Amino acid sequence: MQWSYRFVSGVLFCASVVGMAFALYLEHVQGLAPCPLCVFQRVGLIGLGIISLIALLHNPLSGAFKRLYAFLGSLSILWSAGVAARHVWLQNLPPDQVPSCGPGLDYLVDALPMKAVLQQVLSGSGECAVIDWTFLGQSLPVWSLVFFIVLTIISIWQLIRTYPYTAAKTKPVKKK
Repeated sequence: MQWSYRFVSGVLFCASVVGMAFALYLEHVQGLAPCPLCVFQRVGLIGLGIISLIALLHNPLSGAFKRLYAFLGSLSILWSAGVAARHVWLQNLPPDQVPSCGPGLDYLVDALPMKAVLQQVLSGSGECAVIDWTFLGQSLPVWSLVFFIVLTIISIWQLIRTYPYTAAKTKPVKKK
């Protein structure tokens, strides 16, 4: 069975919506405030969702456009997977090696240039090492990483798979 490009783009879009809905549920219903690394993971997930929605609506015939959308979506979700991996690593550090808590993301964005904000956030802080939610013995960043890896695999498959050649439909020429 050959899954259409549009179908896979729709699956990626829906997965992004479900992931963001769950993150917002944890934040607004369960009261778990996201740490800076969590916020950065959301950025990549939102990026994949937007790119997948555009690909779904556009449904390009050109293999080049299909690969462009898949490449951009892969980059976006790879960002989230990388940040989640860093988050998992921070949570598994011995307590004496966890970086100290720094100022909040709102303050950093207001006070520092974006390059410094990225460096500060990606280096992590003590609040990122706190495990305040688990499921089946694993923390939220571990489950996020698993989710992002699955989306990355689908995105990369969408990028490298072969697409059937679709010739432009023309009207038949009537012979005289």
